[in-house]
Amino acid sequence: MANGLEVLTPGVYTTVQDEGRFGFEDYGVPPSGAMDEMSFSIANALVGNPASTGALEFTLTGATLRLTGSAPCRFAVTGDMQLTLDDKPLTTHCRHTLLPGSTLRVMRACSGARGYLAVAGGFAIAPVMGSVSTLARAALGGLAGRPLQKGDWLPLAATPDTVPRQPSRPAQRLMPQRERRPVRVVAGPQEGHFGQVGLACFLAGEYRVSGESDRMGYRLSGPPVPHVQGFNIVSDAISRGSIQIPGNGQPIIAMNDRQTTGGYPKIATVIRADLARLGQHKPGDSLRFELVSVEKAESLWIGRHQHMQRWLGELREAALRG
Repeated sequence: MANGLEVLTPGVYTTVQDEGRFGFEDYGVPPSGAMDEMSFSIANALVGNPASTGALEFTLTGATLRLTGSAPCRFAVTGDMQLTLDDKPLTTHCRHTLLPGSTLRVMRACSGARGYLAVAGGFAIAPVMGSVSTLARAALGGLAGRPLQKGDWLPLAATPDTVPRQPSRPAQRLMPQRERRPVRVVAGPQEGHFGQVGLACFLAGEYRVSGESDRMGYRLSGPPVPHVQGFNIVSDAISRGSIQIPGNGQPIIAMNDRQTTGGYPKIATVIRADLARLGQHKPGDSLRFELVSVEKAESLWIGRHQHMQRWLGELREAALRG
């Protein structure tokens, strides 16, 4: 019998995600992909997977999964999640072994909004447009193009080594949501639509993530940002982290499943180095913004990326050695 994970309970919103589906935004298809790319990458590295391997993304609460088949499965969970294996507590950011018939229960997120489960070898799911990432509003990718449901079965890809291994020592628990500082942004392409007063209001205000937020975008509530040139523009491209200001002055941050164009002026864009932390925000969380130069944003990302690649490489080598 083929190995797979049976979904006993799916959690609030659990989907298959990878690094993203790129090259199709001119057709109106956003990249999707992991909201917290840092935690996603760490989970894959812990089990020796290539960086692009699909994993499960949990939102607020995790899933309960049972391993079917005859071979054990190595796995790792990242994010600040509570989890048990056959009712015994487990540690996140550490490689474990799931035996056939055993049940893994991933419970609530203690901090942040998201957690990730990677299995050695990944899932045997056919990519759509080069990616297994789930875009639910277009029924693309993942498992039937939707979040997991009770009774689903996730087939596991074959791995060259199915012998149970002892858990490794816990990896350094890098959790982006624990970084306490304003979300850094660069000036947006329509910064002039707000003037100095509007920009100052935006940077001075404290905002909360509203309950209407999802993988498509974060709607914020806080001090309204005034426009000086109206709130309609000719629709143009929207990137991940673009911050639009509609007519009510309440910012909207475009996220992974965003529309690819929009007609509201964009006051700022979240820098790449802060996107993982932003992806861990949940409804009710507060945030402020800090303006930095493009040069500073590039420097921050280069430094973080180089550090992460070195560390992920070490984790992946250790996982493959066992």
